[in-house]
Amino acid sequence: MQHLAISAYGKYVPRMGRAPAPMADDYAAVVTRGHAWVAEHGDQLVGLLVMQPAEGHLLLENIAVAPSAQNTGLGSRLLRLAEQHALAMGLPEIRLYTNEAMTENLGYYPRRGYRETHRATQNGYQRVFFSKVLH
Repeated sequence: MQHLAISAYGKYVPRMGRAPAPMADDYAAVVTRGHAWVAEHGDQLVGLLVMQPAEGHLLLENIAVAPSAQNTGLGSRLLRLAEQHALAMGLPEIRLYTNEAMTENLGYYPRRGYRETHRATQNGYQRVFFSKVLH
């Protein structure tokens, strides 16, 4: 999973001037917590989804798609999976954040029904926070 995160997020390092947080996550701990899902194509890991139930919502901590699988709809399918899990847990909302330097995401999430709620500096990163109320 670490390799997938590095390949998926690596293009942002020059824009941000540092590695995005998911590149350094402890994926063994994520798996141990039981909140990670992966997508495979053949024997290749092509997608990663990390979610964490929180009070009244599901926090989407990380969604990553391998460069070879980008623009195939996999990211949208992973988002739908997160939404299905939230509803199955009785959580009516999904929250997520992205870095403001990841400009593609600033349009991507609103096209999928997410609305920007605020911007803040968190752990030294300039983040943009989004929310989607599920029906």
